[in-house]
Order: sequence, then C-alpha cells, then structure tokens
Amino acid sequence: MIRWRDGVVAQVGRSWAGAIELTVTVGAQTVRALAYPDLVGTPVAGDRVLLNVSALDRGLGTGGYALVVAVPDRLPEDPPERGHLVKARYTPMQAMVLGADEQDSPDHDVLRDADDLFGTPVVVADLHSALPAVLAGVYEARPTTRVVYVMTDGGALPLAFSRNVATLRDAGWLSGTVTVGQAYGGDREAVTVHTGLLTAVQVLAAEVVVITQGPGNLGTGTRWGFSGVQSGEAVNAVGTLGGRAVASLRISEADPRPRHRGISHHSLTAYGRVALQPADVVVPDLPGDFGDAVRDAAEPLKARHRVVRIGVDGLYDALQAAPVKLSTMGRSLDQDRAYFEAAAAAGRHAAGLVDVPPPGVGTQYS
Repeated sequence: MIRWRDGVVAQVGRSWAGAIELTVTVGAQTVRALAYPDLVGTPVAGDRVLLNVSALDRGLGTGGYALVVAVPDRLPEDPPERGHLVKARYTPMQAMVLGADEQDSPDHDVLRDADDLFGTPVVVADLHSALPAVLAGVYEARPTTRVVYVMTDGGALPLAFSRNVATLRDAGWLSGTVTVGQAYGGDREAVTVHTGLLTAVQVLAAEVVVITQGPGNLGTGTRWGFSGVQSGEAVNAVGTLGGRAVASLRISEADPRPRHRGISHHSLTAYGRVALQPADVVVPDLPGDFGDAVRDAAEPLKARHRVVRIGVDGLYDALQAAPVKLSTMGRSLDQDRAYFEAAAAAGRHAAGLVDVPPPGVGTQYS
C-alpha cells in the first residue's frame, strides 16, 4: 500500500506555514518532496529522509510531491504535551492536537452547550480551489467581513498542504481556520463539522464561514463515489445548527468531461440528493446560451432549496485582484472563468446576508 524510498536532501526550497519543499536525491534521480516540520522536524541539505512516493509514482495527488515520513538520523524533540485529540488516527503519521471542543481546551466552556450559529452565512463549496474565489466575492461586496475557513477531511488532511491558505492568511483574507474530522493544522481543531462550525462562529467570531475540503479531490466517475458528497452533509450541519447555508455550485464551461460541464453532477448530487436542509443555491447570472443552460440545470434544486440568481458584473476584476493565483483542475481564471465567477457569486451573496434575518423555507429568488 505504500511505496517507500530512501533519499538524501539535495536542496531546501521554498517554505510556507507548516511546510517545506525539498529536492531529494533517490538513487540516480531527483524528486520534489514535501516535509511537515511539525510532524518530522526540519530537514536540511544532507539529511537522509524516508519518503512515501505512492501517489507520486502513480501520477496522483495535488502538487506531485513525495512526502517525507521521517528524518531517521535526526529525530525531532518530543512536542509539548497538550491535547488528547488524535487525528489521522491509527496511521503511522497520527498527530495529537488540542481540540477546541475537548475538556482541557480554554474554548470548552463556550462549546460545551453551544448549539446555534445564529443565522451566520456559511458558504459550502466542493473544491478547495473555490476558496479564494468565494473570498474575492465576499470582499468585493463587504471589504470588512471577518471570514473563517473550516477545512474538512475530504482532501488533504494537513492544512499546511495548502499554499493558498497560507497566502490568504498573510493577505488578511482569512481571520482564522478550523480543521475538522481527520484534518489537522488549523488555528483551532475540532472533532466534527458541527463543532468546527460552532468554533468558527462562537470562538473565532466569524461573520461569514467558508467550508470546503482541503486540496485534492477524490472521484471515481460514479454518482456517489466522490469526496464532494461532503458538501451536502455540510449543508445539513449548517441547517441543523441554525446557520444560513449558501451553496456554491461547481460550474464549468471548459472541463472536457461532460459530467462536469455546466453544473457538475457533483453539485447536483450533493445539493439535490444529500442535502436535506434548505440552502441558498447561488446561480451566477452568466451570459448567453451557457448561462441559460446553467439556469435550466438548477431548476430541479428549487424543490428543496432557495435558488438565488446573482449578477457577476465586477466579479472578474475582483478575482483578478485575489492575492493567490487562481487555478482549478489546472485551469486558470481566463481558461475557466465561469467556475470562478460562480464561486465569487456565492461569496457576494453571503456577504449580503450578514446581519440579515433568514427568510422562510421555500422562498424563491430571481
């Protein structure tokens, strides 16, 4: 199940919060590798490293990295004893963290009986690449909004894998992060999506929450076998806790796969079949025949949700001004503009809901 390699660090490359890029010599070749210093220590040139190259050898995974499992000849010191929450449980790389919701946490008194998101808008998206686009829409509409990101465990488990999150934090576009389930590395850790959302609102004082999986997306070409099913489950959690779910549609005019052109079947399945609580499903008001097709495809979602048409004027400029390079499935903003404008439209709508009481179930917008 794991392809192991033994290598030597030839060069230390760029780093960001919680991660270091390396060039590692393995036999007669060199590979790009990624180390998480909180887990394995800080490698330097000349260090021997043990690598997991399973996904790299198969051409899978975001980034194309071998992953450093250990620096065996120079092990890090034991970390301070704090927390009893184990993530990536019962794997060789399980990590122990302090959960916001565990008894020893200073946040425990807030979360012990917490049960309400107080109508806070929560943007739910399928892919991690939607995160900066959603934020672009939020800040275009309401520049002072306090946004917290909740990362689920559908993709990468370490938050540190996301260069985008590190850059968005540095740019002031994220006020905090929460990692839930088996994911770890956020400003706060939580056991479930529910306590993660409550932490974002009641501990980190979010005015808008964005919830997506981490980088990477698992799909099998089947109706149900994709990690984005979590989007529908997140809508259910938001509704159960009295939040305002804003469903960001995965839309593409450029994806070569028919199941992802127009509104992706991932969105139609997650919101149309999995989500049992109502959401504001944001349909971007795109031009031409493609825009008409998107609006038509969203019609069945009205049976369960409030379908909201949001204009996209000005969003392209907002997306261009994002502090990170926008990319989804290897496509840039100009190569898949509809995808990013759809996510930004969801952010624009969510920003407009701050401090606005939610309407009754069944209300439709156009």
